Amino acid sequence: MCYSAMVEQKLKSIGLRYHARIQTELFEDLSRRRVKDDTIKIPRALEANFDLPETPEEARIKRYIEAYRERRAGELEAELFKQKKRLADANRTLALKETRKALEDRRIATRKIDWHLEKLARLRRTTLEPDDSRIFPFWYAPVLVREAGQTVIKPMRYHCRPNGLPASIDRRYPGLYNARRDNLEGYWKPLFGHRHAVVLVSSFFENVALHDYEKRALREGEKGQNVILHFDPRPASVMLVACLWDCWQSPGQPDLYSFATITDDPPPEVAATGHNRCVIPLKETNLLRWLEPEGFKTNDLYALLDDRERPYYEHGVAA
Repeated sequence: MCYSAMVEQKLKSIGLRYHARIQTELFEDLSRRRVKDDTIKIPRALEANFDLPETPEEARIKRYIEAYRERRAGELEAELFKQKKRLADANRTLALKETRKALEDRRIATRKIDWHLEKLARLRRTTLEPDDSRIFPFWYAPVLVREAGQTVIKPMRYHCRPNGLPASIDRRYPGLYNARRDNLEGYWKPLFGHRHAVVLVSSFFENVALHDYEKRALREGEKGQNVILHFDPRPASVMLVACLWDCWQSPGQPDLYSFATITDDPPPEVAATGHNRCVIPLKETNLLRWLEPEGFKTNDLYALLDDRERPYYEHGVAA
C-alpha cells in the first residue's frame, strides 16, 4: 500500500526535468497555514527548497517556515522543562523512599526528555539527512499534474479526500492513500480518467506481518506483529508513480489538494516477502498521456498502467 516513501523533493530540479511550473502560491499558502496548524506535515527536504530564497514569494515562505519552527521549539522547550522538573521531583522522592509512583514518574520523564531533546535537535539542525525526504500518510509532497495544457507541481497531502465527501472520511477510511487498481472503476471512478498525477519515488516502505515475512503460521498463543520493509528498485531510479488526485472544497475551509498512489498485484520478489500490493511506476514516455487522460478509453488507461517500468525490488528490514 506504500505505507511510506522516499520522495524527490527538489522542486526546481523537478521543474526543469519535466518542464513544469512550480505553483509557489500553493506552497506559500500551505506554509502560512502551518504556522498555527500542526496537522499540516511538511518534510524537511521540501522546506529546504526555500532555504536560499530568490523571489519575494520564496522569502515569505522561508519566514513562515521559521515562524513555525520558532513556535514548535517554544512548545517543545516548555514541555521539556516540565518533564525535567518531574524527573527532579521523582529523584528527590526516591532518595528518601522508593515508591511505585516515583519510579513510574522517573521512567516516563526520562523517556519524554529524550524524545523532546531529539525533536528539538531535528528542528534545529541545518543539514539534510536521507530520511528528510520521507513521507507518510497525511504528509505533503510535490506532485505533478497537468492543467490547461501545462505541467505543474502542486503540494498535496498523501491521503486523498475526494471533493464532495465530508472531512470525516479521513478518520473513517485511513487507507485512502492507496487506490487499488481493481477499484478504479468503483470507489475511485470520479477521479480515474479525469484527475491523474505522478509522484517521484526513489524507494518505499511497507508493513508486513512478521509471520508472513518468515513464511510460517502464527504459533499457538502468538500475537501478530508487523515488520517494516524497505524496498529499493534495481537498477536504482526515481520512479514516476501513478496517482489519482482531487481538490476538496468546502465553504469556509481552505482548499485541500490530496492524492493516492495506485497499487496493483506485486511482482514475485515483493509477494515473496508477504506483501500483496505494489506501486505502479510509469514509463517516462507515457507520462503526458497519463497526466492528460481526458478522451482516452478506459482500456487505453489500463494499458498505460500495464506498460510500466519493471524494476527488481530489493528489500531489507527498515531500521
